[in-house]
Amino acid sequence: MALDTAPPPGPHVPPWLTDVALRAGRDSAPELERYTSPGPASGRSSAVLVLFGSGEDGPDLLFLRRSGALRDHPGQVCFPGGSVGPQDRDAVHTALRETAEETGLDRAAIRVVAPLRPLYLAWSGFSVTPVLGWWEGGTVPSGDGGEIVSVHRVPVRDLADPAGRLRVRMTEGYTGPGFLTGELFLWGFTASLVAWLLRLAGWERPWDATRVEELADAKRRYGGVG
Repeated sequence: MALDTAPPPGPHVPPWLTDVALRAGRDSAPELERYTSPGPASGRSSAVLVLFGSGEDGPDLLFLRRSGALRDHPGQVCFPGGSVGPQDRDAVHTALRETAEETGLDRAAIRVVAPLRPLYLAWSGFSVTPVLGWWEGGTVPSGDGGEIVSVHRVPVRDLADPAGRLRVRMTEGYTGPGFLTGELFLWGFTASLVAWLLRLAGWERPWDATRVEELADAKRRYGGVG
C-alpha cells in the first residue's frame, strides 16, 4: 500500500477506539486547555501519530525516546511525528510518513481512525494535529539510531495505574499530568494527550492528584529524561 494512501477505519479497528474518536470531537478536553488557544497563521504545522495496538497485556500505546544528544527536547518521550513537509498532502500523511521514518513501522499495518483537533504549543510555535491510529501489533522496531534511540509499547493498564500518576509543575508555573511507567517518564504535551484519552476511553482510575513534583526534580529522580 502506498505511503500516501490513508485507509478508512475498517473491521480490524476495535469499536472502543472508534467511540474514543467520536467522543474526542465533542469533549471539552480540560486536560488540553493549555493547548487549545488558536495559534497564529504563521504557526508551523506538524502532526503526531497516537498509535494504539493490540498487545499481550491488552491495548497499548507506541512511544519514542529521543536521543539525549539532540538540541531540542533531548531524551524526551513522545509520540512519533514531526513537521509537515512539502511532500505531505495533509496531517495524516505527515504522521504516517514520520512514523515510518522514525521507527521503520510498516505503513500498511496502520489503520487510520481519525485526525483530532489541532493543538497549539505556544513556546515552540507549532500547531500539532494528533492522528489516532490502530495496528494489530508485532515486533517493535528499534528506532532510527539517530534522533530516535528506542521505541516502546506501553500497555494502557500501566498508564492507568494510579501508582504511576502525578502532576508536574513546569518552570513557568503551569502544572500538568505526568506518568511513570517502567523506564519512561511522560510529561508535558504527550502526557496531557494520554490523560485525555484515558478519560475518554473510561480507563482512568482514581489517583492522588495532590502528588505534585517540580519538573527539574522529577527529571533527576526518574532518570533525567522526559
